[in-house]
Amino acid sequence: MSLKAIAKELKLSVTTVSRALNGYDDVSRETRARVEAEAQRRGYRPNTFARRLKMGKIDAVGLVFPVRPAPLSNNVFMEMVGEISHELARDEIDLLLIADDDEADKHSFMRMVQSRRVDTLIVAHTLDHDPRLEQLQRAGFPFLALGRSQLPQPYAWFDFDNHAGTYQATRHLIAQGHQRIALLSENNGQAFITQRRNGYLTALREAGLSEAWLRLVPPSRRAGYNATRALLALPEPPTAIVTDCNTHGDGAAMALSYMGRLEGDNRVALVVYDGLPQDSIVENDVAAVIQSTRQGVGKQIAAMVRQLIAGDDLAHLQVLWQPEFIPGDTA
Repeated sequence: MSLKAIAKELKLSVTTVSRALNGYDDVSRETRARVEAEAQRRGYRPNTFARRLKMGKIDAVGLVFPVRPAPLSNNVFMEMVGEISHELARDEIDLLLIADDDEADKHSFMRMVQSRRVDTLIVAHTLDHDPRLEQLQRAGFPFLALGRSQLPQPYAWFDFDNHAGTYQATRHLIAQGHQRIALLSENNGQAFITQRRNGYLTALREAGLSEAWLRLVPPSRRAGYNATRALLALPEPPTAIVTDCNTHGDGAAMALSYMGRLEGDNRVALVVYDGLPQDSIVENDVAAVIQSTRQGVGKQIAAMVRQLIAGDDLAHLQVLWQPEFIPGDTA
């Protein structure tokens, strides 16, 4: 179905029909509505490739994530990616996943930048001093960082107050009378991980409590399970455990459940960042730090990407959301 047929039916020029379908603002709202309605009635879809060439847009966004540790095994990250992709698809914008090896000589995402195969990048799992973001700033390429870093120029970012999440959880446990509180923390230097670790440490230091039960472990159920059993085998085991991700949390919950320590008078208090995974075999209502819904996060990030592509002021594209602590039955 061609533009000519639509133009003939509506007694408009082909140029007007084309500009109406491509969103140009020199076409009146009434005319645009007529054209879109006729195009929909006829089942017309524009030549996307040709439109992209004319407007200088690719209608594609790259999401850069690290090879190590692999976030694709994390259900929280994958649910967020799914929601971002779903929201961008509403505007016919494709989301491309770009695995980046920070130990390689060259960052793989720079090929996308240099060949202009994407309009902008979303950079996940940022570092406090992130060479990827510094390189993008030097190249003058637009990006949205999922996390905050130390950069010489303003930049667009979306983040949660990860420090506040573990701080609130640890303060709650202290108020409940716990003095031996453990943290299962991921063993890497990504910004959100260090922020969560520091929130826990800040709460302990304010209360004059020991950090002896802090453990740095890989982000897996097995690691969470083994670390929990090792902690409870100590001469002075912790009476409460906080985990900074839900894979650790699921492993910890399974260990405590197996040992009969997840409920009852002899239970060990447990708080899981992001809550237990939906496929967890543990059915207890475990205390959690929750960072909004995946759908809400996806909508927020997609909206910021649209603004970034449109060239909005970077100072207005800096958003910090607060987490919520939910006590459940285990804290």
